[in-house]
Amino acid sequence: MLTSLRNPIVSSAARLKKRAFREEERSFLVEGAQGVFEAIAESRLETLFTTDELHPAAVRAREIGVECHLVSDEVIGKITSTVTPQPVVGVASFVDVGLSDVPQDGCVALLHEVRDPGNAGTVLRSADAAGAAGVVFSETSVDVYNAKTIRASAGSVFHLPIVRAVETARAIDHLRERGFRALAMDAHGAESLYEVDLSGPIAFVLGNEAHGLPEDVARRSDASVRVPCAGKAESLNLAAAATVCLFEWARRPTSGAVAMETIIAAAAHDIRSPLTAMKGFGFALEKRWDSMTEEQRAMMLGGIVHDADRMDTILRQLVDAARVLAGNLEPFPEQVDVAGLVRDLAAEKARDPEHPPIEWAGEADVVFVDPVRLKTTLHAFLESLVWWAHDGPIRVSSSVRDGWLHLAVSRDGTELDSAGAEALFTPRRPGSGGGSKVGMFVARGVVEAQGGRTWAEVVDGTLGLQLELPARPVSTE
Repeated sequence: MLTSLRNPIVSSAARLKKRAFREEERSFLVEGAQGVFEAIAESRLETLFTTDELHPAAVRAREIGVECHLVSDEVIGKITSTVTPQPVVGVASFVDVGLSDVPQDGCVALLHEVRDPGNAGTVLRSADAAGAAGVVFSETSVDVYNAKTIRASAGSVFHLPIVRAVETARAIDHLRERGFRALAMDAHGAESLYEVDLSGPIAFVLGNEAHGLPEDVARRSDASVRVPCAGKAESLNLAAAATVCLFEWARRPTSGAVAMETIIAAAAHDIRSPLTAMKGFGFALEKRWDSMTEEQRAMMLGGIVHDADRMDTILRQLVDAARVLAGNLEPFPEQVDVAGLVRDLAAEKARDPEHPPIEWAGEADVVFVDPVRLKTTLHAFLESLVWWAHDGPIRVSSSVRDGWLHLAVSRDGTELDSAGAEALFTPRRPGSGGGSKVGMFVARGVVEAQGGRTWAEVVDGTLGLQLELPARPVSTE
């Protein structure tokens, strides 16, 4: 049994109560059975100190080969920070990860200048319970490895990705570039938490306990959101507000019914425009047929065909959206001439005299892919470029390398940034800007269902939409 407070092993553990030594050793203290068991389960426990060698945590630690020390009550008191220490204290290795290691979906809590360790630990516990994708600590927030933070987390520190010591603006920008919408939580926010759209990746930005979020951080976010208070309390404690936000996000069935409701509403909105145009053309042809010239009749009949094509495309998107959400979209690959498919689509778009010209600069590749889904994706790309870029023709290029079809579509003159371009892939409600509200969501879904990927980028005012798709080349010889 270790009884000396000056024992080197004891002193080495006790100094982990100070941040500088934690950083040096990249280890921290875990007090209590629950935290120790979680550290064991995640293979993070390095050393264990206990006053009871038959304690279940001590028995389990020895079983897996962790170094264990039987110590006196005085030694446990020196190592820990509590008035009444628990009989087991462990030393665990750091668990934090980089921003890029946070999963690119779900929900993230970003803590800006959160100084109270108890609040920080409670946010960790709530984020874990809500199934969040991670928690990000700004460089001005409390150290996640503070003993009180670890105790308040009740073992959750081992359960989810944690990023620490990152500058808040950089964290927001990085998350937005990866498709997250940053919601600045403010007691006087413009939007109610219970009414704001929480579909897609969400980052709740939470500020200092006393001062909240500074204006520059709030401006950097996508929206300012409040937790409504029905009583006389002006606002909630930080940890309580974070918990409400996280569980409101968890309560929403964002990947199921709400997403499908959004898609149906978006598709209905998109259908309304060509349907109205077709009714107008039909009414005019019925009432004025005899007084029209052949050119006028041809123009109106061509408009009906064009709008019928649009409606057919939207309905196909709606069906594929349902299949994507249900996880049962099945591709049907065929031999496809990529250049021919693009030319056919360009000819279809040319029925609209206001559609920008489409320039083909690809290779003459014939590949084995699903032609219907490839056309669906290209259609969504083209429509987005019509709405969100305004200068010159739309350029389409493709190549096949190492069994992958790479296809790029671009146009100059966009005002979107990279985050805004990436956000085009999320389903959008009616009234949320121009263009199809569902096409890009379906485009990404059908490509990913075939093992590929899609992405958007903005370089010097040029909006580029790209896909990579597994595609077996077909010999044309």
